[in-house]
Amino acid sequence: MTDDEGDTLYQAVSSRDARFDGEFFFAVRTTGIYCRPSCPAVTPKRRNVAFFTTAAAAQGHGFRACRRCRPDAVPGSAAWNVRADVVGRAVRMIGDGVVDREGVPGLAVRLGYSARQVQRQLTAELGAGPMALARAQRAHTARLLLQTTALPVTEVAFAAGFSSIRQFNDTIRAVYARTPTELRAETPGAPGPRDAAGVPLRLAYRGPYATREVFDLLAAEALPGVEEVTGPPGDRTYRRTLRLPYGPGVVAVGERAPGRWLEARLHLAELRDLTTAVHRLRRLLDLDADPYAVAERLGADPRLAAAVAARPGVRSPGAADPEEYALRTVLGPEGSARVLAESGTPLDAPDGSLRALFPAPAELTGHPVAGPLARALADGVLRLDPGADRDEAARVLGAVPGVGARAAARIRVRSLGDPDVPAPDGADAPEWAPWRSYAQRYRDVSPR
Repeated sequence: MTDDEGDTLYQAVSSRDARFDGEFFFAVRTTGIYCRPSCPAVTPKRRNVAFFTTAAAAQGHGFRACRRCRPDAVPGSAAWNVRADVVGRAVRMIGDGVVDREGVPGLAVRLGYSARQVQRQLTAELGAGPMALARAQRAHTARLLLQTTALPVTEVAFAAGFSSIRQFNDTIRAVYARTPTELRAETPGAPGPRDAAGVPLRLAYRGPYATREVFDLLAAEALPGVEEVTGPPGDRTYRRTLRLPYGPGVVAVGERAPGRWLEARLHLAELRDLTTAVHRLRRLLDLDADPYAVAERLGADPRLAAAVAARPGVRSPGAADPEEYALRTVLGPEGSARVLAESGTPLDAPDGSLRALFPAPAELTGHPVAGPLARALADGVLRLDPGADRDEAARVLGAVPGVGARAAARIRVRSLGDPDVPAPDGADAPEWAPWRSYAQRYRDVSPR
């Protein structure tokens, strides 16, 4: 990093600019603590400050997380949603828990690189390799469980993805400078039983967030039995079932934003799925977006300027289950309802109106409409997971029978989380890149 680049970042720290929370972290050499840019503590002198791209990099240099600003709870960097290269794909997969489940070799296989190449590229660009990034994520998950549930400490360790109690204790001490018991004791009030209350979450985002438009879309698309939106506009709750690696889950998210976060609650059959569930929820709600960058690019065009000014923070939602969304896109609402009734996987106990998981692709390979797409997904010919190669997925989608141009564009936007999908009718402009998916959302939510 050049001195000029460091000075620019220091200006963001000096002004406590929350727009940069999650985009970088700063550490103070004299205290051994790292923070988010908006930390309300006294601004340190420039000569004592070091900058890091990730929290994992700061931790790797021996810095501890600030107790005041909780830098581990910031939104993720929007760069990983935009970038389609190996580093961007790797970060998204680590967020989805691939390293916890499959290790670095599994991550490397999914990326099509050797483990050494992945380590080298991530370390060179992010200052931390895949294990360090996963370790930072586990520490955050452990803190969340310690402070919001009554789980025994040993159960928290394994639920957060640690392979041993010693590794768990060492990591918590290194990241937070406290023991797990001390970390739990900092939370006022005793956590309630997790089975009754689930895991409460505060899902952070940056900048303005157009909750009404997001919840309008969720309500319009909701598939009864899998999803529901209840309550009056402005105070709605979105609930849905989740198919997760270790078992099913149910999530509820509130529309009201009491701060720079949405409040949610997760009920999981297996707490090992917490990290993955949170990551998928963030992708669904597009919580890691950079609305400032979107507004700067799209608001400069007279065709979109009024809409951008009138509706700040419009998001381009993704999908909680990319394969499910793709299949439902091809089936349509009525076809999806029939498939759910015929082939859905019932929950062990219905949760209100939520009663089932949407069928997995392998269960629909013989379906007359969804069959070709289901076979491509089940066989691994088409990948829609967070680490998928977007260009390759677009090529495969274009060759699947029954997937038209409009359906393919919707799947790219929602299932792949691609922020720059051209409109299938050509009604967009190259200068809107890399935010053409957001431009379409502004066109959808604004009166013509």
